[in-house]
Amino acid sequence: MQHKSFENMPCPIARSLARVGEWWSMLILRDALHGMTRFDQFQKSLGIAPNMLTRRLNALVDAGLLSRRRYSEKPPRDEYLLTARGRDFRPVLLALLAWGNRHFTPEGASVLLVDANTGVAVDPILVDPATGRPINTPDYALIAGPAAGERTRRRYAAAKPLAGEQKRAPATRKRARARAAI
Repeated sequence: MQHKSFENMPCPIARSLARVGEWWSMLILRDALHGMTRFDQFQKSLGIAPNMLTRRLNALVDAGLLSRRRYSEKPPRDEYLLTARGRDFRPVLLALLAWGNRHFTPEGASVLLVDANTGVAVDPILVDPATGRPINTPDYALIAGPAAGERTRRRYAAAKPLAGEQKRAPATRKRARARAAI
């Protein structure tokens, strides 16, 4: 079920969760990113009830993450293809995979991300494309954006620095925030 109340919130995380926050949706997107397109493929992979799968696929189509294309008229059958918006969800799933492997697999990882050429396991990180630096450093901060309302501006003005940032001088934090705003 999409959370309609989240769709109108100014927070981009809440708006995103309104579209993909239901766990079946993320697993459907995972399978779509592995090349699955048909209802029976998703159902077999996930073991999901047909009525639930129908609702989740419809919600993902409505959210613009999948598109529906008819591949058979008799009987009528559709396939579900990733849109650009759906393909852009891949880094989110990879981040969840890495986080889950790090924190919730006491028995060891059952799925790894590897370099396709070497087979060496890799750990995805979020980097600043301009500098190549990991964004988990204290040189980055969240600030209210140009479309932020007053409530959001107040929240980020009063926010505590990101981990590690409190050790920096106030002028350095201001420069870090200015760089993050660019």
